[in-house]
Amino acid sequence: MPKSTFRLAAACIAFAAATPAFAQSDVAPEASVFDGDYLTLGVGLGYGAQYEGGDEYEIFPAPLIQGNLGGVAISPRPGGLALDFIPDARDAKVGFSLGPVIRYRANRTGKIKDPQVRALGKLDAAVEVGANAGVTFYKLLSDYDALTVSSDLRYDIAGAHKGRVIAPGISYFTPLSRAAAVVLSVSGEFVDDKYADYNFSVSPTGALASGLPAFQAKGGLKSYGPTLLGAYDFDGNLLNGGLSAFALAGYSRLAGDARRSPVTSIAGSPDQWIVGAGLAYTF
Repeated sequence: MPKSTFRLAAACIAFAAATPAFAQSDVAPEASVFDGDYLTLGVGLGYGAQYEGGDEYEIFPAPLIQGNLGGVAISPRPGGLALDFIPDARDAKVGFSLGPVIRYRANRTGKIKDPQVRALGKLDAAVEVGANAGVTFYKLLSDYDALTVSSDLRYDIAGAHKGRVIAPGISYFTPLSRAAAVVLSVSGEFVDDKYADYNFSVSPTGALASGLPAFQAKGGLKSYGPTLLGAYDFDGNLLNGGLSAFALAGYSRLAGDARRSPVTSIAGSPDQWIVGAGLAYTF
C-alpha cells in the first residue's frame, strides 16, 4: 500500500464518510457543525512503501482538507480532491454522490533505495482527472451507521502513464461513542494496459541496466485490500467540531501483472502495509 493511500484513508474516511452519518442521526438533539458549511484541516504522519510494489518503507507527511461549502462536499483523494454536487437530506435513508475528481500520482518520482529499481529510472508524475459516483445507505444495523459504495473513473492528462484507472470501494462507518468512531473500508484499482506498462513493465534496455528480466505488463486488477481507521474527538463530542485524532492501519495486495512484474516479484513485494496517525481541526 503506497503512502498515497494514507492520504485517502486518514484524511477522507473518518471525516467524509463518518461524520455526516453521525451528524444526521438522532444521537444528539443539539445542532451539529456538519449541518451547514464546515471545513476540516489537519496533518498526519504515515509509514508506508516508497512506491507501488516496493519493499522499502519511509515516513511521510499527509495534509488534509475536507468540508462542505455552499452545498458542495469536498472529499480528499490521494494527492487530490473529489467534489460532490448532490447533498443528502438530514433524514435520508439513501444518499447519492456525483462530481469531478482529481489526483496527483507520484509513483517512483522520488528517491528510490532499491538499486535495481533505481536503475530503471524515475517516472513522471501523473495527473488523473475524472468523475466519482456513489451511494450511501444510512441506519443499517443501528440508528447511527452507514455503508457507502462508490467508484472513481480517472484518466491521466499529464502525459505520464496516459492511461485509465477505475477505483471502486466500499466502507462501513459506525460510532463507538459520542467521542469515537471507526471505519472499515475495502478498495481496489483496475488499470488499463497503458498504466500497467508505464509502471510495471521492464524494457530490454531497462533489463540490461537493472539486471531484472524484461517484462511486458498488461492491465486488469492492480491492487485490493482493507483499511481500518479510528477517530477520537478530544472534547468528547464528534458533532461540535474542534480537535480530533485519528489512527490507521491498512494492507494492500498487488494483483495480476502488477504482482508478476519483476519490480514487485523480484525487487519488491506484492504485500503493501501502512500505518499512520494525525490530528485534524473542524470549524
